[in-house]
Amino acid sequence: MNAIEVKNLKKSFGDLQAVDSVNFAAAQGEILSLLGPNGAGKSTAISMLAGLLVPDGGSATLMGHSVTADPQAAKASLGVVPQDIALYPDLSARENLVFWGKMYGLRGAALNQRVDKVLEIIGLSERQKDRIGKFSGGMKRRVNIGAALLHKPDVVIMDEPTVGIDPQSRRHILDNVKALNKQGMTVLYTTHYMEEAAELSDHIAIMDQGKVIAFGTHAELIKLVGEQTRIDLTLNTESTVIFDAWRNTQGVSRIDAENGTVTLLVDDSNLVLPRLFEAAAQANVRITSVDIQEPNLESVFLHLTGRALRD
Repeated sequence: MNAIEVKNLKKSFGDLQAVDSVNFAAAQGEILSLLGPNGAGKSTAISMLAGLLVPDGGSATLMGHSVTADPQAAKASLGVVPQDIALYPDLSARENLVFWGKMYGLRGAALNQRVDKVLEIIGLSERQKDRIGKFSGGMKRRVNIGAALLHKPDVVIMDEPTVGIDPQSRRHILDNVKALNKQGMTVLYTTHYMEEAAELSDHIAIMDQGKVIAFGTHAELIKLVGEQTRIDLTLNTESTVIFDAWRNTQGVSRIDAENGTVTLLVDDSNLVLPRLFEAAAQANVRITSVDIQEPNLESVFLHLTGRALRD
């Protein structure tokens, strides 16, 4: 039995097809990442899994329980870490966890023991009496994660938990995700950071414009771009001056320009780079920086969509 199973899931808002016949699954004990840019449909998909939105079509199950036909059983197996902070700033970290523990039906010694354990997991035992309002953004997100773990769920959904936090807190959260997974917890992790998906995931579902456009392990997805290399270039002028010439350069398979950076997928950077510099010189364009990267998930996204996966 899969811990998470989604089949042909659909959700529209007026004329916008936010989730369009999406399919993905995660076995028990896996980390599955939904990777895609903002607006890809990731949050809408997990909102349906969490019972916050009613699907227009398709089905979804958590630990074998339908989120529509048996919502109480599905929710009982689930912990949700929302993108927004769901805490009371005037209460301490411990008081927040006690409150959410009671919401899950925990009481007495069992509640206190579980709060102690969760504080240990998120690394905030020494700060448990401090008001949430005094915490940094990263510390608030760690308590946000702790609240979802109090009832020992089989499945945890984490919606972009590292957005806008400092590197140290981000590292702590990623290590927490891996530690929880080692204990047997299934994690559905949404992100637009390809390096997080690459580090954490057993399987990755790449989403764009409401659809899952690729699904597989990190290695399987990288194979989609073969041996192609990604090159990022910045220029001393607008990319439109050189875009068409580079697009028609031998060895270039994809090209995208965004926020002052031109991104290309090429067969052999050693052969293609001189051609790019030659075309730039003929157009009186100066290349101000070059960054060459081996195939990665952003290369996969560029290969599939023709666009770079950026914020």
